[in-house]
Amino acid sequence: MPKDKNAKSLRKIRHVRLRNKVSGTPERPRLAVFRSLQHIYAQVIDDTTGTTLVAASSADAIKEAGGPITPKIAASAAVGKLVAERAQAAGVTQVVFDRGGCKYHGRVKALAEATREAGLKF
Repeated sequence: MPKDKNAKSLRKIRHVRLRNKVSGTPERPRLAVFRSLQHIYAQVIDDTTGTTLVAASSADAIKEAGGPITPKIAASAAVGKLVAERAQAAGVTQVVFDRGGCKYHGRVKALAEATREAGLKF
C-alpha cells in the first residue's frame, strides 16, 4: 500500500470493516490498538456500556521503565505486558483483539504476543 495522504482514510475503512465483526462484551471486552508514528496505545473496552476498563500507552511504559525504550517493537511489547497486568488486576482474563485496521505484524504483533505471554487470552 502506498504511503500517501490516502493511507489514513484507507486504514479507517479497514477498521470500520473489522468493527462490524468484532465487539466487546462484559465477559470478553475488546482490546483495541492504535498505532501512531511515535507511540502505541492499547485499551480494553466494554462496548455494551461504552466504557474503557483499562488503558496503557508507550508513554506509560516509558515512565514505568524510568527511561526511553529505544526500539518501537520493544516499547510495544512493554505496552502489551502493561495492559495485560492492568486488565488482570481489573478482573479481565479474556479479550477480543481489535488491531485497528493495521496489519498484524511489527508493533501490533509484538503487543499482541506480549499480551498473550502476560496471561490474557484471545
